[in-house]
Amino acid sequence: MTALDRFQRVPLAHLPTPLEAAPRLGAAIGLPHLWVKRDDATGLAMGGNKARKLEYLMADARDQGSDVVFTTGGVQSNHARMTAAAACKLGMQSVLFLCDERPSEEQGNLLLDRLFGAEVRFVPGLPYPQMVRAMEEAAAELRAKGRAPYIIPVGGSTPLGCLGYVRAVQELAGQASEQGVRVDAMTVAAGSTGTLAGVLIGARLFMPQTRVYGISVSPRAGVGKIKCAGIAGEASAMLGGEWRPSPEEIPIFDEWLGEDYGIPTPEGMEAIRLAAELEGYLLDPVYTGKALAGTRGLAGRGELRAEETVVFWHTGGAPALFAFNNLFD
Repeated sequence: MTALDRFQRVPLAHLPTPLEAAPRLGAAIGLPHLWVKRDDATGLAMGGNKARKLEYLMADARDQGSDVVFTTGGVQSNHARMTAAAACKLGMQSVLFLCDERPSEEQGNLLLDRLFGAEVRFVPGLPYPQMVRAMEEAAAELRAKGRAPYIIPVGGSTPLGCLGYVRAVQELAGQASEQGVRVDAMTVAAGSTGTLAGVLIGARLFMPQTRVYGISVSPRAGVGKIKCAGIAGEASAMLGGEWRPSPEEIPIFDEWLGEDYGIPTPEGMEAIRLAAELEGYLLDPVYTGKALAGTRGLAGRGELRAEETVVFWHTGGAPALFAFNNLFD
């Protein structure tokens, strides 16, 4: 039994997800040996990276006897959508605190939130610490009524949740070995940073020759580095490891973030079009479009080299496309 196997999981994702060569897209962005890890194909509620985190988090909620889960995110949060679906599979209710104004039309992830029966509360502009406090107060109200709520932080980015991506890298390492692929570098979107933390730990354990690059889609690099270092250090300790990274060790690049989280960028939109037209992949303007734009940008400045084999983690997000239909004229 490995250290990972000591932690309970509830099966939510279709695993392993494919590892595919993407030569046409790779040639277009300056990386002819590009591969894509298809975590958009995890299956749960149209797929995405959050399924791997939720396998651990929902197992913890189940083991604590919880009957309702709380979480938070933006109006097009993939995490909120997948948490609501996971709650359905486990016979729980879900309450989503969304930090945006109520849109005039319910599209994309928000439409799916409703379909999964989630209670949606719009709390626009509430800073994250106050959002956590609001969830804690709502949870306390339910406990007083005999309920058993479980709070999942934004993105499922906790040390426990990030174990999903330690395991994901172990999975990738096995696939690369089977296919005779030596992976020189990996790129992944970094928002709440739990996925990046897991990939970093996984790379140290299972792919030590591979460099990792996080492309920020939410915090500026300084903030993201601090958060990711904390999650990675705690998760490493849970696994019995000694790595306690400093923020300076965390490879987050924010040059492709744009104005802010959830605001599309021209580079991200171009990346979405390239991925669709050249490989049939569906990226989104919030996460994966910016992450691929960052991958292209790193190649353009020589951080990623044309002769290297690079894996792009496709972490999902396609449902959000329908809320940005006006950008695709």
